[in-house]
Amino acid sequence: MTKLTRRNALQLTAGASALPLLGLATPTILRAQEKEWRYGLSFFGDLKYQQGFKHFDYVNPLAPKTGTVRIPGIGSFDNLNIFTFKGAPASLVGLTFDTLFSSAFDEPGALYGSVASHAWFPDDFSSVSFRLDPRARFHGGQPITPQDVIWSMQAQRAAHPQYAFYYKNIKTVEQSGNNEVTFHFSVKGNRELPNITAQLTILPKHWWAENNAKGEARDIKKTTLEPLLGSGAYRVKDFKPGDWISVERVKDYWAKDLPVNVGQNNFDTIKQIYFRDQGVAIEAFKGDQYDWRDENNSKVWATQYKFPAVKKGRVIVETIDQKNGRGMQGFVFNTRRKLFIDPKVRQAFSFAFDFEWSNKNLFFGQYKRTNSFFSNSELASSGLPDADELKILEPLRGKIPDEVFSKEFSNPVANNPGEIRQNLRKASILFREAGWKPGKDRILRNKNGDKMVFEILLVSPAFERIVLPYVKQLKLLGVRVSVRTIDAAQYIRRVESFDFDCIVSSWGQSQSPGNEQRGYWGSPAADRNGSRNYIGIKDPVIDQLIERLILAKSRQDLITATRVLDRVLLWNHFVVPMWHIPYERTARWNRFGRPEKLPDYSTGFPSIWWWDKEKAAQTKAAK
Repeated sequence: MTKLTRRNALQLTAGASALPLLGLATPTILRAQEKEWRYGLSFFGDLKYQQGFKHFDYVNPLAPKTGTVRIPGIGSFDNLNIFTFKGAPASLVGLTFDTLFSSAFDEPGALYGSVASHAWFPDDFSSVSFRLDPRARFHGGQPITPQDVIWSMQAQRAAHPQYAFYYKNIKTVEQSGNNEVTFHFSVKGNRELPNITAQLTILPKHWWAENNAKGEARDIKKTTLEPLLGSGAYRVKDFKPGDWISVERVKDYWAKDLPVNVGQNNFDTIKQIYFRDQGVAIEAFKGDQYDWRDENNSKVWATQYKFPAVKKGRVIVETIDQKNGRGMQGFVFNTRRKLFIDPKVRQAFSFAFDFEWSNKNLFFGQYKRTNSFFSNSELASSGLPDADELKILEPLRGKIPDEVFSKEFSNPVANNPGEIRQNLRKASILFREAGWKPGKDRILRNKNGDKMVFEILLVSPAFERIVLPYVKQLKLLGVRVSVRTIDAAQYIRRVESFDFDCIVSSWGQSQSPGNEQRGYWGSPAADRNGSRNYIGIKDPVIDQLIERLILAKSRQDLITATRVLDRVLLWNHFVVPMWHIPYERTARWNRFGRPEKLPDYSTGFPSIWWWDKEKAAQTKAAK
């Protein structure tokens, strides 16, 4: 998800910073009858919700609008401008903005009208037009105009490299009607581009062109603690930098009765409270300092949710099944470092990792081993390539690992001491084949005398118990690994600039992967700070496979292309795969209501939940 191009540079009005702008064409008003305007967008097939639908199936349209919900944040924040590359932004600010179209939690790859009521694109996907809802307003009451939409694209692209990369295929943008905007693409056939463009967050051009209360020019590329003007369901209410921030529901929110919003945004106030680390955060939850917790630590899940409030029913501990793909989490090697260039070295690291021991002794048997970059979905490769996959793979023979054709990918298994020793022997052989042999100090060295010594960088102390047994196994092989845990702000900066040897990270995946794959594995992203190509992959074959996936013409073509990409990524051994679970582990103080059936692809919290006065009273009484 990330990239773009430009044609002209214009100067913004006085008081605003100069930004590189997309080319502005002379307005071209196409006759309405030539366009089939769509109330919703989908990658493939029909939309679930028919035109004129009243609300999404998973909401309670009569949910009460009241109460406060408190959620946790880890680390700190020093910035309310979520659009700049600089600083540590307060993520809750995202609730104060609207996008052209909005997504549904029960329909992957589908979007429905929000700021824009309708969209149109030609059969070759060479452009997309949006018809703005004439009711759309910013919080100050000003209408949202085509010029705001155009400026939003230009400004975000200039302010953050992620946006520049995500929108790379948008060539020009123009006002194409009285309340209409058209984006022209640099390529044809990319069916995801209309959806990507529809996710654009809309900003007020006039506000950014003005000076702030101190008389200083506003600049979207800089950090600020001035609340931004938005158009969303919430606005910033109050905050203490680094500690907490709260947003309040906008009572006269222009879009509150749109089908995409009915039954949602039910809390009067949402407050995010920041904690230094997860250890402090779990204790704060027990003390009722916040209301909801997504638990990602298996030990904490197994041992820390037996406190009195749970036993009394004041805290609800629940797993919520999800159909989301789980993607890949693993030890990620920075191939920009010489140590990790050889695939055999990276494969050797896989043989040194004992998942079975970790799952039994550290995770209480909760996890499944991940064998795919698209795990827990129909997109994951398995077995040997089928006939359709081979049509793509055969021309690539000699350019990709031979195992892609002849072996099913699987992780090493170590269910007993014998298998553990066997895996370590295989790792040792791979190191030798790659030119690494132990010296007198038993540390592996190559022919140049380089030592196999590196650092695993962590952001959470909770992960140390997982990493240290792995470090011990690697030491047996002559690999010396140090573990360093740093605070969130430092970690983000080092990862964004690829200043690490190895990290533990993950890539989430949707049910309809597309342009974001360029940012994960594409060559241009490898040299772009802030991208998610943490590995540093620069492979023209992988670039080719990404483009094939993006340009898929049917759902089946997408599945086939994704499985092929998955196989090539797996057999390059870029990561040591870890684990996943097919559900969300949640805990909440029992003062909330929720719809009878939650959506398939999200817990929906806090968006579709609501404050339940009766439950809150009972929870308070049971204290």
